[in-house]
Amino acid sequence: GFVQSSELIQHQRSHSGEKPFACAECGKRFGHGATLAKHRRLHLGLQPHRCGDCGR
Repeated sequence: GFVQSSELIQHQRSHSGEKPFACAECGKRFGHGATLAKHRRLHLGLQPHRCGDCGR
């Protein structure tokens, strides 16, 4: 179960494929606002830590 109804709603999106959060820059869509916020850092250039092995 879930303590908060918002947690249940987020979980249900994983089953439905609903992605209500869209990036204004590239249009990519996400199921969670936090994932969109992480993605936005790509466009802002806020990724100072890179893997020396693969470049990611």
